[in-house]
Amino acid sequence: MMILQVRDSGAEEAVVTALRAPCPLLPSREPVGWVAGQTALLVPVWAGVGLTVGGWLAGVGYGLAVSVLLARAACRRGVRALGPADRVTLVRAGLVGVCTALVVSGWGGGAAPAGLITAVAAAALLLDAVDGHVARRTGTASALGARFDMEVDAYLILLLSVQVAGRAGAWVVVIGAMRYAFVAAGWALPWLRAALPPRRSRKVTAAVQGVVLAAAASEAFSPSVTALAAGLALTMLTWSFGRDVRWLWRNRHRGDGRDEPVRRTAHRQPG
Repeated sequence: MMILQVRDSGAEEAVVTALRAPCPLLPSREPVGWVAGQTALLVPVWAGVGLTVGGWLAGVGYGLAVSVLLARAACRRGVRALGPADRVTLVRAGLVGVCTALVVSGWGGGAAPAGLITAVAAAALLLDAVDGHVARRTGTASALGARFDMEVDAYLILLLSVQVAGRAGAWVVVIGAMRYAFVAAGWALPWLRAALPPRRSRKVTAAVQGVVLAAAASEAFSPSVTALAAGLALTMLTWSFGRDVRWLWRNRHRGDGRDEPVRRTAHRQPG
């Protein structure tokens, strides 16, 4: 009941206030609906397996953050309405919010069925192929949609790596943290923000990270097998990053990287 009253407790006001200046192009109530949608996804999980207060707050807080950041990004890019592919990504983001609530609930001693976490994460990963297909079929691919898709992927991988670290070791978090470390390094080293040549192997590498971590989160495998699979995935990811950093270094004098392309790190996440 506490969470069902989220709109009355200030979430709606928080979203609208955050969007006030400059005035967003999206209808101000639409992001509120996104938060409500995230809450609606959490209700059956709460009813079925239970969530701790921390889990509830994490899930709703995640939905609030996604709504505010997405609406602000849409405003900056002059987007007046989300496309059909963006709405598929919104559903994916909602599923990731459910995973967030479950993982945090587990940390607090609440119920966090490993099989449920894996199932929800797998659904989010499968929908990753759907939103791209929808964007191509409808001709609505956009820089905003690509960035939104990328950030949802990145966060899901980080979340799963944290979950798996409990069985395989804290080092697994490196899988999820590597992309964020790369982005952070780009602030100090502008040449890391330059455009990368397209390579199919990046998508394969990214997909492997998602599949391995989702499977490992199920706890269906022994800790040793989980660690081995995660280690192989990390090795593959390190090779991918290393190859790209080497390419960027060799081509660093072509530009300073300030005009950063949205898809430059798309291979860091399942896609």
